[in-house]
Amino acid sequence: MSTRRVLVIAAHADDEALGCGGTLALHASRGDEVRALFMTDGVGSRGAGEDAAARQRREAANAALACVGVRDATFLALPDNQMDGLPLLEIVRQVEPVISAYRPDIVYTHHFADLNVDHRLVHQATMTALRPQPGALAPTILCFEVPSSTEWQTPSAQTAFIPNWFQDISGTFERKIAALEFYAEEMRAWPHSRSIEAVTHLARWRGASIGVEAAEAFMLARHIAR
Repeated sequence: MSTRRVLVIAAHADDEALGCGGTLALHASRGDEVRALFMTDGVGSRGAGEDAAARQRREAANAALACVGVRDATFLALPDNQMDGLPLLEIVRQVEPVISAYRPDIVYTHHFADLNVDHRLVHQATMTALRPQPGALAPTILCFEVPSSTEWQTPSAQTAFIPNWFQDISGTFERKIAALEFYAEEMRAWPHSRSIEAVTHLARWRGASIGVEAAEAFMLARHIAR
C-alpha cells in the first residue's frame, strides 16, 4: 500500500483526538504522513491568563499528536469562539497555503452543522479551499463528530450527523484515549459527553454498529473515484 498524506483541519486542539484520534493513529501505524492544522488557540474566549493557557494548550496538543503519530502541526491562533467575526475569505486564505504545501490525499474536518460556531466555519472554509475546480487538488474529505458539539445542535433532518463511513479503531482505541488524557483540562467528568467514559461509550457503540470492538464514524463530504 502506498503512503498517503493525511491532513486533519480542526478548530481547536483536542477536536482531532475527540473526532478522529484513533483513525489518525491507524494512518500513522500504516506509514501514512499525518499532519494537523489548528485554526484557533482554543482558549481566547476564556478571559485572564490567555497567553499561559494558550501555551499550555499547545504543549498538550503536541504531546497528544505525538501519541497518535502525527508528524507535525500548524497553529494559526485565530480568535477562539469568535471566528464568526472574521470574513470567510480571510479564514479560507489561511487554510489554502497549508493545503497547497502539503497536498493531502485525505482531509478530516468538522461536521457542517456542529453547534460550535468555529467548527461550522472551519468546515465551510475547508470545503471552500477544496472546491472541485478543474485541475484542482481533490482529496477525499471526511467529517468527524465532536462530542459536546455535534450532538448538541438543534436536531433536524438538515443538521443530523448521519455517518456513512466507519473506521475500525479496535487496535488504536487505547492510543486515542491516551491522547485525550493530555487534554485533561478540556475533558469533563461523567456524565458529560466530553468525558473519557462518554468517548469510550461512543467508540464502542460506533464499533457495535459495524460489528467491531471500537470505531470512529464519519460523514463523507466528497470522494472522487479515479
